[in-house]
Amino acid sequence: MVLSRSKVALDARRRRRLEALLRTERRLWERGFERIAGVDEAGVGPLAGPVVAAAVIFPAGEGVRGVDDSKRLEPHEREELADRVRRSALAWALGRVDPDEVDRINIYRATLEAMRRALRGLAASPDYVLVDGRADPGLGVPHEVVIGGDASCHAIAAASILAKTARDSLMREYDAQFPGYGFASHKGYATAAHRDAIRHLGPCAIHRRSFTLLPLPTLWDW
Repeated sequence: MVLSRSKVALDARRRRRLEALLRTERRLWERGFERIAGVDEAGVGPLAGPVVAAAVIFPAGEGVRGVDDSKRLEPHEREELADRVRRSALAWALGRVDPDEVDRINIYRATLEAMRRALRGLAASPDYVLVDGRADPGLGVPHEVVIGGDASCHAIAAASILAKTARDSLMREYDAQFPGYGFASHKGYATAAHRDAIRHLGPCAIHRRSFTLLPLPTLWDW
């Protein structure tokens, strides 16, 4: 089968992007680390729903072409890549912190706990961990925190895709359970439609009451 020029160009761009994303892992592979886990989360900013983190380990020397920061991908691309990541990974797992626990321990600690839960769920123990963000979750294994890692590191980008697609799926389920809020479309973020729904319906069981402390101080008073 003869590939079109556009297909060839797309494949070339994805190959170059994969090589760029694998630079961090290649540095660690050369140091002798083999089971390198990438960790990322989804759902820090929304007014409703859980924080979901993902951890993923690929076989040493391997990656998935097309993987990128989940925010750069269209929904159908994320779903397709999430399936490819799960099939290609040596191990992957999710960690979740629900809204009531977010309220109890705060969103910062909830994010770190979701990451730790994802790592504990891996079927293979990592010998090095790459974590997206600025905060060190305190893992007890060799690791580094990579600022902007979801856009610069393959394993973290893959984890961002798994976390985002898993959380989006949960929010679609919540949309059926709590009709009227539009969770399937805005995924719990503070859109105008979401705020309007809260005005008319009040908060539901998956809204984060503690988020009155963030830059929406009167949200629950509307």
